[in-house]
Amino acid sequence: MTDTTDATIKRAQDCETMTEVRAGVDATDRALMELLSVRFGYMRAAARIKQSRDAVRDEDRKQAVIDAAKAAALENGVPVGFVALAWEELVETSIAYELEEWERLRA
Repeated sequence: MTDTTDATIKRAQDCETMTEVRAGVDATDRALMELLSVRFGYMRAAARIKQSRDAVRDEDRKQAVIDAAKAAALENGVPVGFVALAWEELVETSIAYELEEWERLRA
């Protein structure tokens, strides 16, 4: 995974130029993409493990994931409204992806 603490990447509070800020943003974006790849790997695993197509959508789990993300946003000073919207989209996209994988594996 990309290490945003690499010696060439300054911590946000230590940046003095926009070049340094942009390098940090770009490194963070790469790390986020790698994490998304990991997350969708878990969706493929869930599709493989779940025996029933109906088990793919779990509204209680969806809400728990979104609530946990909002709590983490609050703890970390990240805009909670953004996180709520982003996680709603992330979870819905994950469910759709998992359904596609579930059907693909059983075709």
